[in-house]
Amino acid sequence: MNRRIVTWLVLLVLASCRSYDYQSKVTDQDGLTPPDQFARYGTEQAQAVAIAREYGRAGEGESAEALATQADKAMTYARTLPDVADIDADPLGHRLTIRFKSGWRTAVAPIDDGESGAETPGVKPAAPGKR
Repeated sequence: MNRRIVTWLVLLVLASCRSYDYQSKVTDQDGLTPPDQFARYGTEQAQAVAIAREYGRAGEGESAEALATQADKAMTYARTLPDVADIDADPLGHRLTIRFKSGWRTAVAPIDDGESGAETPGVKPAAPGKR
């Protein structure tokens, strides 16, 4: 009888182990406004979607260094956009916080939908050499 209880407890513990894959939970787009539709709400929204798309495209792995590189690439792209005043990264949390010149702040997670930031409706081409 005791062996059955121990066996059930071990199975219960193993079944209750959680996954530490946070990226799939944070970046899941189900139930959200589609990126192209959100980009049509305004210039800053379009730029936020473009930054999120570049953030998603830059993904190269799950190590801390790869996540930091991914965030750096997205931040470099964001600095080329005309309305971005400041940007901060939380690479391990899979998000960027953007402050626009108008004062609007938003956080974006990577959008990996196969499109680049330049393909986002309402985004003007990045200014050459601007950082």
